[in-house]
Amino acid sequence: MMVETSILGGRFNNQRIDFKRCVPAFFSTYRTLFTVLWIAAVATIFLWMSTIRDGFFFLRPVSSRPLPRLRPVAFNLTDFGAVGDGVTLNTEAFERAILAISKLRSKGGGQLNVPSGRWLTAPFNLTSHMTLFLDEDAVILGIQDEKYWPLMPPLPSYGYGREHIGPRYGSLIHGQNLRDVVITGHNGTINGQGQTWWKKYRQKLLNHTRGPLVQIMWSRDIVISNITLRDSPFWTLHPYDCKNVTIRNVTILAPVHDAPNTDGIDPDSCEDMLIEDCYISVGDDGIAIKSGWDQYGIAYRQPSKNIRIRNVVLQSMVSAGISIGSEMSGGVSGITVENVVVWNSRRGVRIKTAPGRGGYVQDISYRNLTLDVVRVGIVIKTDYNEHPDEGYDPKAVPVLKDISFTSIHGQGVRVPVRMHGSEEIPVRNVTFRDMSVGITYKKKHIFQCAFVYGRVIGTIFPAPCDNLDRYDEQERLVKRSAAQNATDIDYDF
Repeated sequence: MMVETSILGGRFNNQRIDFKRCVPAFFSTYRTLFTVLWIAAVATIFLWMSTIRDGFFFLRPVSSRPLPRLRPVAFNLTDFGAVGDGVTLNTEAFERAILAISKLRSKGGGQLNVPSGRWLTAPFNLTSHMTLFLDEDAVILGIQDEKYWPLMPPLPSYGYGREHIGPRYGSLIHGQNLRDVVITGHNGTINGQGQTWWKKYRQKLLNHTRGPLVQIMWSRDIVISNITLRDSPFWTLHPYDCKNVTIRNVTILAPVHDAPNTDGIDPDSCEDMLIEDCYISVGDDGIAIKSGWDQYGIAYRQPSKNIRIRNVVLQSMVSAGISIGSEMSGGVSGITVENVVVWNSRRGVRIKTAPGRGGYVQDISYRNLTLDVVRVGIVIKTDYNEHPDEGYDPKAVPVLKDISFTSIHGQGVRVPVRMHGSEEIPVRNVTFRDMSVGITYKKKHIFQCAFVYGRVIGTIFPAPCDNLDRYDEQERLVKRSAAQNATDIDYDF
């Protein structure tokens, strides 16, 4: 028995010795295999990332998506000799490409693809039935030397010009009397390189009004989407006397300080326009609806009407998220602003006008407005006395009426409401409903009114001024105001 036990024990010990020898070999083999597989996986991810990132390590960037064909015929900018190195001037390449597209109108037009690269150019004109498509990582750069920017007559509804008497500089991308134009892409960029313009403007070295980044005039059926516009010399996107315009998924950027008059979008004497799903952070008004300046706008007689702004985020440290005016002499009506956030800004929404403007601002509706750290939330100002010349009529006073504010919320607001009408320009039929704004100053005069007529429906915070009639939630009159002409404006805070 003892022998047998020894033999069995010996066999067991021998098997254990063999097992100990095998285990390191087994794990060594599989560790090697695992290492090989891990390296292969990392290499695969490395190669995949190189196809979707710009300049991933040493590999060349590859466009992640093919360029779609949105027209019967599509051209590439490089087909016309363009070089995207940020140094070569490509104006002639743009012009040759657009000339080729202009010959395709009867066939449905053409598409100009701008591939990845930095495409320096002087201003150029679009043509009808055209799509300008900017690929991901494509940047159209405006040349900074103003001698390349053509001079144009002043806008007819502005008189002598906006900043100087006489001609004005044209826009980097321009169009007149167009039909069926699309500017879109994979969020490519149009960059006006406005830093030089802003510096010369502040130093008073320019002899003409600066030009916008993109200006489309006397045109219809325009779509601008899925692009970034940045650092415009002046107003960024300026549709002038246009109909049926859609602006969607557009990012507009300029420094919030030291970028003078870089409004984001300025619908000017336009009709039937939609602005939605945009982000705008600029050095002046985020969006400013206009219709001409004093006697020139009155004579031009082309209002801005039927404009909807929705799902937009805005920042303006100098002016307002959304403005109407001050150049509104042709009239502004039928404006809907909804689902809008204004953050870290001087003002939320503003209507600005003055004696001499004439015209009207009426049928304006603000809904679902969020104010996040804003100095003054809602502003109506009737003494914005900036005029093109001495030829205006001071008795041409504008009409302000039928303006509603529903579901206004936010926090960090210093003055929620400042409506400054006057005896000659009263503000009539203003309605507030569902308002609750967190304030930073617990003073009495934070809902400020002067010569305002209107009503409050239900409970709102902060407490409204005494100028407004009070109604309950069922819109039954609770208290009629006896002080519509009361003045309670405090510009000290």
